[in-house]
Amino acid sequence: MLENHVAELVDLLHLERLEDNLFRGQSRDIGTQFVFGGQVLGQALAAAQNTVDPIREAHSLHAYFLRAGDIDAPIVYSVERTRDGGSFSSRRVVAIQHGQPILNGSVSFQVPEKSFEHQSSMPEVPVPEDIEPMQPLSAEQLTKLPVKLQRWLGVDSPIEFRHVWPQDRLHPVKRPPIQHIWFRVAAPVDDSPALHRVLLAYASDFNLIGTATLPHGISYYTHNVQMASLDHALWFHRPFRADEWLLYSFDSPTAQGARGFARGQIFSRDGRLVASTAQEGLIRLRGD
Repeated sequence: MLENHVAELVDLLHLERLEDNLFRGQSRDIGTQFVFGGQVLGQALAAAQNTVDPIREAHSLHAYFLRAGDIDAPIVYSVERTRDGGSFSSRRVVAIQHGQPILNGSVSFQVPEKSFEHQSSMPEVPVPEDIEPMQPLSAEQLTKLPVKLQRWLGVDSPIEFRHVWPQDRLHPVKRPPIQHIWFRVAAPVDDSPALHRVLLAYASDFNLIGTATLPHGISYYTHNVQMASLDHALWFHRPFRADEWLLYSFDSPTAQGARGFARGQIFSRDGRLVASTAQEGLIRLRGD
């Protein structure tokens, strides 16, 4: 069953080419009201990669979420070939629905080079095999929840998560804005490094802004809290496989003005820092 969900995700991130610099993608309903931001990130990166010599690897992605995406409509990705230099290439990507941009992004690529290296150490945490998987809610529990939560919690994910410090998603308590989560694509996929970068872009949108809610005892499931990603930055540092366990370490240094800011470091199981992320998101308290 999970293999089917992973195959659907890989197919989702494979775009239809309409023109040299124009691509079309579909959407997958993962239980959210609108298109999942990680899907648009992954598809935007896929579109940009399709316009660059494969020897050049994406090393950074910066994007702004402008409008909520319509799950029932295709998304068109327009790529501008901004520059191709001797070592670096730059691409600008606009995701369009119903004639309006829903995401603006930039992606930078580089020909691989050898040079100086250093990195932060991976946190000392239990290995994923020693962490119990999150148990799905029973059908009886789901029926007692609002429809929005029933859809979100009732959909099987192609990404597997193991929380080092689990939290009751429906009844969160206040705690420091730090968390560590092991994750991987739930079934083996092709060896293509470009595919693994796109899959990581997709998965990197999970749990980031949620880290900024931890000190306040709220979550995406809190009925009077509105949350949405505003922007997203992703840097690729070293080779990795998205279908092998990766540790996502988060912290949130600040929240203010109805916005929360969170950062992430992604480590391979052997301790290599393979990617970094940063995101600001809307966290707005609404009246009942």
